[in-house]
Amino acid sequence: MASTREEGSDELRDVALLPEPPRGPLWAARARASFPWRELALFWEGNDTLRFKKTVFSALENDPLFAPGAAPSVEKYQEVTFLRCKRVFEYDFLPLEDALQRPERVMSLIQCLSAYDLSLAATFSLHLLTFGSMIYTSGSERHLKYIPEILSAEIFGCFALTELSHGSNTKAIRTTAHYDPATEEFIIHSPDFEAAKFWVGNMSKLATHAVVFAQLYTPADQGHGIHAFVVQIRDPKTLLPMPGVTVGDVGRKLGQNGLGNGFAMFHQVRIPRQDLLNRMGDVTPEGTYVANFKDVRQRFGQSLGSLSSGRVFIMAMTTVNLKLAVSIALRFSATRRQFGPAGGEEVPVLEYQMQQCRLLPYLAATWALDHFSRSLFLALQELQQGLLRNDWNRQAELGREIHALSSAGKSLASWTAQRGIQECREACGGHGYLAVNRLGSLRDDNDPNCTYEGDNNVLLQQTSNYLLGLWARRRQGGGRIESPLKTVDFLDACADTLGQRFAVCSPEDCLDSSVALAAYEWLVCYLLQESHQKFNQEKQSGNSDFEARNNCQVYYCRSLALAFLELAVVRRFHEFSHQPRVPPPLQAVLRRLSALYALWSLNQHTALLYRAEGRFRRPGGRDRPPR
Repeated sequence: MASTREEGSDELRDVALLPEPPRGPLWAARARASFPWRELALFWEGNDTLRFKKTVFSALENDPLFAPGAAPSVEKYQEVTFLRCKRVFEYDFLPLEDALQRPERVMSLIQCLSAYDLSLAATFSLHLLTFGSMIYTSGSERHLKYIPEILSAEIFGCFALTELSHGSNTKAIRTTAHYDPATEEFIIHSPDFEAAKFWVGNMSKLATHAVVFAQLYTPADQGHGIHAFVVQIRDPKTLLPMPGVTVGDVGRKLGQNGLGNGFAMFHQVRIPRQDLLNRMGDVTPEGTYVANFKDVRQRFGQSLGSLSSGRVFIMAMTTVNLKLAVSIALRFSATRRQFGPAGGEEVPVLEYQMQQCRLLPYLAATWALDHFSRSLFLALQELQQGLLRNDWNRQAELGREIHALSSAGKSLASWTAQRGIQECREACGGHGYLAVNRLGSLRDDNDPNCTYEGDNNVLLQQTSNYLLGLWARRRQGGGRIESPLKTVDFLDACADTLGQRFAVCSPEDCLDSSVALAAYEWLVCYLLQESHQKFNQEKQSGNSDFEARNNCQVYYCRSLALAFLELAVVRRFHEFSHQPRVPPPLQAVLRRLSALYALWSLNQHTALLYRAEGRFRRPGGRDRPPR
């Protein structure tokens, strides 16, 4: 990502790729830019990505099927969304060879579809990148038969993990898969309505197949935990449910009503033995379970590895929502005039400090989160390629790190977008409440990002548990703290970090994001130490592990997870904006964006830093933490 210009590109090619916007009310504001906007776009995206996105947008703009119109009924909206999704496949923007050799184009396509309509992006992503990717990475050669049908949309897929009574606690799902050696089949069964698969995107009316997670049992009722199965739920020609399958729509939602969320129950549905996705474990024709992982926890983590993929794409889609909202609000603010000096012209509201304080931090957040989500996506591609090579040892550690980053990353990105879209709506005053400006639909469509693929607050526990596990192993003599992506390596020097003193003398010194970066490292070390001590205190008081973890969340672990992820985002953006290959005309703007995001994010932890100052202050007032 973020590649420089291709060799041989010149100003004429740049103009053709990025033409000047038409003259209008925004012309004066654009003319005052302190940096070359074309060069920034080319450096950030790269010539190849910009051309690819232009191809996608041009196709959608010129196709009557994608023409905007009045809000249709839910039924019509879902029908049109499916037709648009099939048309995207017909355009063949992303041939399989391109997707494998240029994985960044997958992210670019999702960003384009998200900018057009989040329901379309979700429908497409769930079919190809969740359902399809799960089969490709968690199955084996016997499952490759599904890939051509997925790419041509001959079959349409969904990902059925969540149940009516179980969402976050996936280990406790109650759908079962009993193996029958007499017929070499698995029997998929829902014991009651609480075990119904629920909230499954694409399932309501369109999906013909599902990746269904169920508890696997071999003969003699021996359980082997949660596994994934390919289950046909409808006839592809008639879309009627298969025998034993009860399937339907969950009903109208607050947003994303073009995406059909459904439920399904299975009554003794038989599927071939070969439809177990067997990369993590398999069952022989005679009914013997064969595990590729000796550690059950490791097998469980690998079987849910596709959730990291979903969360990374949610980060990308929710960042697009924020980009759209910020663009709308900033353009309005640059043209909307209110008040001014006596006898003078009215001033654009963007020139007021309050308006800048409300909107510009979210502008910086779009850049920081966009860069982080794309870099995390590339790490995810490395993980999936490693799994396909059966490189279990490195990939297990990389998978745990990506799981921790994507869990907190989805939470941070969706919450930032939700707050930002609302701020943009209010910053546009009364006009911000008009439906035509799209801010209301962006807010409603973004809202479920805070919930699906894991409730944000619950996901933060995944990240804090990861950090506490590393810290506990270190204190028990487990060696250095390090990880494949190096996001936790700084924790190895926690003792030295906590002894550092705040040395910045003026506000101007803070305009380099390295200052906030150092403060964040101190804060995460402090929170990790405090969280560890709090957990031990709870245990020493006689509480179980469950009770101890529960009592540590509100004031300790939740803040730890958020601060750690914000540090990871700040570090990635700082390193990117300070790299030597940043063109000189772009250095100032990128570094200001980096500093603004870092300081704005750190400012939300002021109370924690103040409390920590009292905790670490020595007699005489010396040795203060960074703040």
